[in-house]
Amino acid sequence: MTHVSGVGSWPGESTREAVVAVRDLLGDADGLGVPHLPELPARGPGTDLIGRSAALLADLSVDLQPSGWRFTDRPGRDLARARSFLRRDLDELAEAYDGYAGPLKIQVAGPWTLAGSIELNRGERSLSDAGARRDVVASLAEGVRRHVLEVQRLVPGAVLTVQLDEPSVVAVLRGDLPTASGYGRVRPVGRVEVARGIREVREAHEGDVVLHSCHPDAPVQVLAATGASALSLDLTAASPPRWEAIAAAVESGVGLWAGVVPVAAVTDSAGAVRDATARVVDGFARVGLPVSSLADVTITPACGMPALTPQGAVGVLRVAIDTARELTEKELG
Repeated sequence: MTHVSGVGSWPGESTREAVVAVRDLLGDADGLGVPHLPELPARGPGTDLIGRSAALLADLSVDLQPSGWRFTDRPGRDLARARSFLRRDLDELAEAYDGYAGPLKIQVAGPWTLAGSIELNRGERSLSDAGARRDVVASLAEGVRRHVLEVQRLVPGAVLTVQLDEPSVVAVLRGDLPTASGYGRVRPVGRVEVARGIREVREAHEGDVVLHSCHPDAPVQVLAATGASALSLDLTAASPPRWEAIAAAVESGVGLWAGVVPVAAVTDSAGAVRDATARVVDGFARVGLPVSSLADVTITPACGMPALTPQGAVGVLRVAIDTARELTEKELG
């Protein structure tokens, strides 16, 4: 069966409404759905991708400065607020999924997006210092391990998937991130080190780990070499060479979470399902992947949906669900 899930971020400020909406949509999708704990960045600092994930870091503390998140010597008010938001989200998750047994996904920023975003005490990005990079990787790996144990305690019947979000991985590899002065660029990090760092965090969870990047140039070959169970990519405008790289990853045993549903208000749901289905079917046909491989595909929106209204996000997710149903029929028929 082709499955379906969301990317993570969700509009609005009510955690309860978001958790229940995702549970009802994906938990009741003919067995195709992989529900997830939504993230609501509209609530403010500490609920964004970086602050939320920094709250999970083991033995490292952060604080919010005008320039962004920065490592500090001791925990402060901003870190306490981020951890409080996360605690409330987990409480809502436990209540909504009381007695639940089935798949469940949680999302965390990957090590390179964190290292490229959180500053050192002196103001430079952590990415610029080799020792700091190693510390971020190790701290995040331990933080993910603890987070998984906590979620598993709260929802003991859940089969957990961890999604590592790496929106900055392309900039890290290319050396595109500016220095603190703005006059230079942080030196690129080599592909081997990038893959090794992600692999270390991946190994903190024994279950499935999905590596997500909605950057149109996310390097499929590098990401596939990290040991991730699957890659989650924006495929709304994938080129033939990109499909060739995806085919190589799929044939090597890496799953595909296909972001083929645009993140935009849905005005023609039937047409949107038809277009999303065609993106997958045509892509598979172009590179010679068999229809049976659709069983290893999970359909998602192209990226997160914080810019939509809650109703708009529901509409996009319904298109993804119906697309998964269409592909399942093709796979079985």
